[in-house]
Amino acid sequence: MIDLGPHATYIIAAYSFVFIVTVGLIAVTVSNVTRQARRLERLEAERKSGA
Repeated sequence: MIDLGPHATYIIAAYSFVFIVTVGLIAVTVSNVTRQARRLERLEAERKSGA
């Protein structure tokens, strides 16, 4: 394993934090895209039905 020296705990914590934040941002983005696509489909269906 790579020797991270005396700051190993800090380095691992920092990388873990960045990983968690990145995964969270990706999850929020995917959720938002899905929600917006459903909303767009609903609006298009309303427009086609003449409502």
